[in-house]
Amino acid sequence: MAGGAREVLTLQLGHFAGFVGAHWWNQQDAALGRTTDAPERSGELCPDVLYRRGRTLHGQETYTPRLILMDLKGSLSSLKEEGGLYRDRQLDAAIAWQGKLTTHKEEEIYPKNPYLQDFQSAEGVLSNGIWRIKSIPNGKVGSIRVWSDFLRVHLHPRSICLIQKYNHDGETGRLEAFGQGESILKEPRYLEELEDRLHFYVEECDYLQGFQILCDLHDGFSGVGTKVAELLQDEYSGRGIITWGLLPGPYSVGEPQKNIYRLLNTAFGLVHLTASSSFVCPLSLSGSLGLRPQPPVNFPYLHYDATLPFHCSAILATALDTVTAPYRLRSSPVSMVRLADMLSCSGKKVVTAEAIIPFPWVPGQSLPDTLVQLGGSTPWTSLSACGDPSGTRCFAQSVVLRGVDKASHTSWLPPGTALPSPLHACPTGEEVLAQYLQEQQPRVISSSHLLLAPCRVAPPYPHFFSSSFGQQGVVPSCPLRSEAGQSIPVFGALRSSSSLHQTLRSLAKELTQLDLRRWASFLEAGVEQDDVEELLQELHSLAQCYRASDSLTD
Repeated sequence: MAGGAREVLTLQLGHFAGFVGAHWWNQQDAALGRTTDAPERSGELCPDVLYRRGRTLHGQETYTPRLILMDLKGSLSSLKEEGGLYRDRQLDAAIAWQGKLTTHKEEEIYPKNPYLQDFQSAEGVLSNGIWRIKSIPNGKVGSIRVWSDFLRVHLHPRSICLIQKYNHDGETGRLEAFGQGESILKEPRYLEELEDRLHFYVEECDYLQGFQILCDLHDGFSGVGTKVAELLQDEYSGRGIITWGLLPGPYSVGEPQKNIYRLLNTAFGLVHLTASSSFVCPLSLSGSLGLRPQPPVNFPYLHYDATLPFHCSAILATALDTVTAPYRLRSSPVSMVRLADMLSCSGKKVVTAEAIIPFPWVPGQSLPDTLVQLGGSTPWTSLSACGDPSGTRCFAQSVVLRGVDKASHTSWLPPGTALPSPLHACPTGEEVLAQYLQEQQPRVISSSHLLLAPCRVAPPYPHFFSSSFGQQGVVPSCPLRSEAGQSIPVFGALRSSSSLHQTLRSLAKELTQLDLRRWASFLEAGVEQDDVEELLQELHSLAQCYRASDSLTD
């Protein structure tokens, strides 16, 4: 729609999804505050795609995420379910009363988290349009219990939907199984509440392009996500539905039931979400989706702790902020439906995510030089628990490179100088990137975008970058940008890849080897033996779509 935002409604389902979402919205908020950015950089992404404008009862203008968030009882800590931006209606009615008013303040069950208190005290002041913020020591990370402990963004009162019948903490009353999650939205109470919130957000959109679902795959929220995706497909046919299936970092081998449930929930979630989504992308820093533990993935310039959801979710949010850029562009956006059509041809509705965080470009170096230095094979890190992506076949890809200054997009070699590579002959940065992808993946369907705006990593984003970063954020081999070290260049990709053939087959094989009689409690939660048999068939069929012999590169 010319001149208008192509709106997206975000749904966050589950507690790890809350962690990823908190970092995601903090990054959007940091980008909104960059009033000193050059117009061509600040105007690349349209925030209205993700945000909505509103007004409080007192006429104050608001700008809040277009978001529906579902989590369990006890998951909010000091955050109120109705948020803190809009004043309570009953309080407003009381203020209209001219008589004597007595206020009784209830003691907070969950005091404000010390990490966020430290962060808020470190905010400083707005100076020349830039918030001057000191970093919070990683030692404070241990005080982060839940995602709301570090969420900086105000939410609309219709955003948070708590599932009261299950507990976030404790050993009992947990949402552990896929069937439990499915049953939640079969209850009129929760279904009507979700539908009411959907209608509220959707009806105010001028051009809704679709929905992005951030959904935990490892627990019962995989079942919640399945029913949400089915509802969206039924009620909003023709809109894009992109699902990001989230899994936390490494798991403990000493928890067999939890691990078996994780395997079953992941498999059921992937298959059922694929049926109702435009595409599904699993996101995890784990080395595998299966039961056999694999070391977490490695990033050369990040020293992160894979056992901390706060760290893992920050990395995944950074990748999401990059690979979702095509359908958030202000100019010539790629719609969610078009992106999905390109990536999910011939039934390939599961895609992988890969990234280089940070991308090893430094100011003063040309993009062609940087890409040549990467060598014959791009050092991508897999974010979909599919193993090392090198050597796999790619069927289609959407690639985004962001944070490289425009002056560095092309080579500046003197006339007559021998060109080090074909990349150095390209007249624009876009052509440099397209040529590079063509060299890396010949005859593959590719969409690429080159953005000036870097990814924001301002506090409370964790400070886990290599200690070799200088005070200005940049040293010859380490690409943390300046601006108080609060932004980085990122290279991200979504791919339909042959790596999924082995990943999905291995998932099915591990399920076949399970003695489900030992895990009757999973079946008692609402899944039948026939459902498991059907799941195995679906996994095998899905895996066949990704055989390397079908690749366009053969």
